[in-house]
Amino acid sequence: MAAAARHSTLDFMLGATADCNAVLKALQPVFQEQGMTETVHNWEDHGYLATYIQKNGSFANLRIYPHGLVLVDLQSYNDQTKGKEETDRLLDKVEERMKELFHGNIKRVKRLPAILRGGAIDRYWPTADGRLVEYDIDEVVYDEDSPFQNIKILHSKQFGNILILSGDVNLAESDLAYTQAIMGSGKENYAGKEVLILGGGDGGILYEIVKLKPKMVTMVEIDQMVIDGCKKYMRKTCGDVLDNLKGECYQVLIEDCIPVLKRYAKEGRMFDYVINDLTAVPISTSPEEDSTWEFLRLILDLSMKVLKQDGKYFTQGNCINLTDALTLYEEQLSRLYCPVEFSKEIVCVPSYMELWVFYTIWKK
Repeated sequence: MAAAARHSTLDFMLGATADCNAVLKALQPVFQEQGMTETVHNWEDHGYLATYIQKNGSFANLRIYPHGLVLVDLQSYNDQTKGKEETDRLLDKVEERMKELFHGNIKRVKRLPAILRGGAIDRYWPTADGRLVEYDIDEVVYDEDSPFQNIKILHSKQFGNILILSGDVNLAESDLAYTQAIMGSGKENYAGKEVLILGGGDGGILYEIVKLKPKMVTMVEIDQMVIDGCKKYMRKTCGDVLDNLKGECYQVLIEDCIPVLKRYAKEGRMFDYVINDLTAVPISTSPEEDSTWEFLRLILDLSMKVLKQDGKYFTQGNCINLTDALTLYEEQLSRLYCPVEFSKEIVCVPSYMELWVFYTIWKK
């Protein structure tokens, strides 16, 4: 694997306040033995910050807080295996010296896995509610920029290939639970029905619905390059359904869905099911300032205009922890041109590593 910056951390929470000078003097030899140059800053009420720099540019920060928190941050840039071994030896020595110094009076020792920064493969992607997740990514399968977005397909040892659009984890080959949830979790009869899919360029929804013998499925996806990438590298999700844009019971339109919805509404075309797989509910809770909220309201209104009176509209919400955003989305439902009701379901989507909310909406 190509070289990357390795950022390692080691934290100590002491059982009492710290003698900052004593901690510094105890740990200084550990760093000096590595041939590191020391710079020390101290503040009367805020402890010490010692920086240690090696000739190769690697460095360590030692932060000692009077209330009993001692933090070590170490950064190096070299071969992964060699760098890991050197870092682990240094941190082992720091931990051993701290335990000798405090004789069991350490409440907690925490050493997190190193963060690799600037490597060829990006393993770190945030959850919707802002937590950092490290994925077991071992290969960049596809990475292209379309006129609309950056498209990545990365391979995960656990989840298979993962589609990531402009930094947002969309769907992995492991995520059949997502597709089933946004189709109604097996409670619907699609046989002989007219279905409209908005987005869905990974082909997962289309592939699963075609199996259920609908009368006709129309999928409207704006980005041909998403389809091209997924039909080659996400076949466990889409099967062969994206190999052709038309089949016996489906058609794929490479268009912006808004003009299509407006056209269908004007023509009086109606659907038994509308499945919105375009975007999650925005994290922002300021709809007056966020164009994504305006987009969602427009999609909702237009979708209701092409939905049969007894039809159903399915869509994803967002992470269950984003309660304010989800509540705001539900408030938007009361502002549509026609009255609607809704229900929601909470599903664990494997590659998201968080619980996800899905909505079913219907006309009153």
